[in-house]
Amino acid sequence: MPRRSARRPAVLSVCGKDGVRSATRATRLIALLAAVALWSACGGDDVAPTASEAASQWSGDPAAFRWALPAGIAPPVVPPDNPMSDAKVELGRRLFYDVRLSVNGAVSCASCHRQEFAFADAKNLSVGATGEVHPRNSIGLSNAAYQRSLGWAAPATTSFEQHAMIPMFGEMPIEMGLKGRDAHVATDLQGVALYRQLFAVAFGGDASPIRTETIVRSIAAFQRTILSFNAPIDRYRRGDASALSAAAVRGMALFDSRGCVQCHAGADFTLATIAARAAEGFANTGLYNIGGAGAYPARNRGLMEITGNPADMGRMKIPSLRNVALTFPYGHDGSVGSLDAVLENYARGGRVVQTGPNAGDGRDNPAKDSRLRAFVLSPADKGDLLAFLQALTDSTLIRDVKLSNPWR
Repeated sequence: MPRRSARRPAVLSVCGKDGVRSATRATRLIALLAAVALWSACGGDDVAPTASEAASQWSGDPAAFRWALPAGIAPPVVPPDNPMSDAKVELGRRLFYDVRLSVNGAVSCASCHRQEFAFADAKNLSVGATGEVHPRNSIGLSNAAYQRSLGWAAPATTSFEQHAMIPMFGEMPIEMGLKGRDAHVATDLQGVALYRQLFAVAFGGDASPIRTETIVRSIAAFQRTILSFNAPIDRYRRGDASALSAAAVRGMALFDSRGCVQCHAGADFTLATIAARAAEGFANTGLYNIGGAGAYPARNRGLMEITGNPADMGRMKIPSLRNVALTFPYGHDGSVGSLDAVLENYARGGRVVQTGPNAGDGRDNPAKDSRLRAFVLSPADKGDLLAFLQALTDSTLIRDVKLSNPWR
């Protein structure tokens, strides 16, 4: 997937091909949103936009959908049974931010995937609707549509549609707590006029458009539009030599020479993409070595929890480094607090936990990935590497209104 040329504004196509039609549709969109706001404020259906008005703004026709990508960037793979449409994406955005999709109205998908943190949540460990603390840290969602699997150690979860079922209905841990409440959720959404309209447009011809399957498909469609291709590194790759500072350019060279690219390669700085071999996308980075026997903490033992193979102890998905400065804290359990500490661990060849129940020298973990080797890191080198990692931040992603909370 070559990614070289200039980026167009990241917009979903709701407009026609000519300027007049585009302007007209934009005007209609503003008017519809104003009507929705008025309806919400009044608390009634009497001024709600009709289904035909919704259809005029958000097309349900997959053929009309346009990806907003720079030239040369291939769109994400889309399942044949869940084609993209503007109406489905808009519906998915509203569902993504809607607390009605939790057992007690306490959380939404966006609670653990916040736009200002590149759709991570800036917590060591995420917390579910019932207050249960999860064993793992939320992964940022930018460009996750290009990755082979979702989650830290779930190689069989290969689509957003599959993954959505886990936080919605899973019980270990409880995230949104919806097990056994499918009908209740559908009834709640049926009571919202705008949802009735959008579901009808997005899933036209479906006799029962509001149900778990269509909810999941809509959220998945929205998540596929969380795309990030306008960081300084992207502009530099497209020929803007001024996009990177001198320190970042030096850091980029160090990133290569110190072996970071062995795991964080490609346009998305991870081997865990659909273009990479599956086995390459997971690694034990020497984060733990409990008791000197190579163990990781319970409930955080990586692929070994699935395969039962001791060689898979601690093997977690290699995360993308896109927007990495925003997706702190780091590690599958959020136990590494800063990029500075991340670099120190890698330069050391693994993390040393001095005290406590998880004490051990990760450098000597017998299951540590062979790609991870200690290297010399001077203060100047560290500063340059940090400058490069900062240059992977796409500030337009966190300001994009099309990805923002529509209920505010």
